[in-house]
Amino acid sequence: MDPFEYLMPWTMFSFLFSGLWSIVSILVYLFVAFCLYTIAKKTNTENAWLAFIPIANIVLACQIAGKPWWWVFLFLIPIVNIILAIVVMWNICEKRNKPGWLGILVIIPVVNVIVLAVVAFVD
Repeated sequence: MDPFEYLMPWTMFSFLFSGLWSIVSILVYLFVAFCLYTIAKKTNTENAWLAFIPIANIVLACQIAGKPWWWVFLFLIPIVNIILAIVVMWNICEKRNKPGWLGILVIIPVVNVIVLAVVAFVD
C-alpha cells in the first residue's frame, strides 16, 4: 500500500485548480490588454499594440494619460504605484469623457477590470 495514497484526491484537485487558475489569469490579462488597446485606438494614441506586452502596456497607459514614459520606473515602487495607477486611470477616464473618479476604483480587485471595460467600450 502506498503511504501517500490518501493525498491522491488533493493532488488531483490542486493540479486541476492550478491549471484552471492559469487559464483564467491568461484570459483576464488578454481582456485587460484588449481594453487598453481599444482605449488607445479611440484616443488616437500611436503604438496601441503595446497593450499586449508586459511593462510596455504601462508605457502605453502613461502615453494615453499624457504622462511621461519614465513613470514606469515609479510604478516599481510599492505604495507609489497605487497612487500613480489612480492618477493615470483618472486621466484616461477624462480623456474618454468619463468621470475621473472612476480612476479611484482601480484599487479594488475585479472592479478595476469592469471599470476598464466601461472606459473602453461604453461611449
